[in-house]
Amino acid sequence: MFFPEVCEACNNALIDNELIICTNCRHQLPVTNFHFENSEAVNKIVYGRVKLKNATALLHFSKKGIVQQLLHNLKYRGHEQISAFFGKWLGVELSKIKAYEDVDVVIPVPLYKTKLRKRGYNQVAKFGKEIAKALSAEYNDTVLVKTKATKTQVFKGRLTRWNDDGALFSISETESLKGKHILLVDDIITTGATIEACASVLLKIDNIKLSLATMAIAD
Repeated sequence: MFFPEVCEACNNALIDNELIICTNCRHQLPVTNFHFENSEAVNKIVYGRVKLKNATALLHFSKKGIVQQLLHNLKYRGHEQISAFFGKWLGVELSKIKAYEDVDVVIPVPLYKTKLRKRGYNQVAKFGKEIAKALSAEYNDTVLVKTKATKTQVFKGRLTRWNDDGALFSISETESLKGKHILLVDDIITTGATIEACASVLLKIDNIKLSLATMAIAD
């Protein structure tokens, strides 16, 4: 009564049967439908740099838009439930698509250890866990490691980001992932520099297939 659940997008009180996001905001979310339409929009961002088997994003991201508000609440206000909400949503959709049927393991883009301690969670973790559950795949957040701290990258250019990220990740072991179909997950793809950096080490594993799923894609 005194502390009602509120919509993560508009802060209005949720009514019965509404979870995380109110019905009105849910209808306003700019879904991409990339995975249903076999869109190459995400692949085009990393074209010529990373070879992905499949790539999709759930939502379009624009500055000052509803998706920015949701990701801000997720990353900086401790509202980790948003991650699970998006993961369940996208997981159900991907489970209906043949191209994702053979995903063996879901791996989140990791945070550096000091940032993880400060934030208390990886904002992509529950997103990845829910997708893994929907695809009957393993969730592995230990194999890909961020080895160096970086500053916030919002204001960095694409070339600077690529140079910064190039040697930031390592893999802890490779044997168990040989020949597997790996789904890498992240919150948002912008220039693709972080995805390229992660892929550059994951693709050192013998005979893997690499796909990508993100909560959002920057327009």
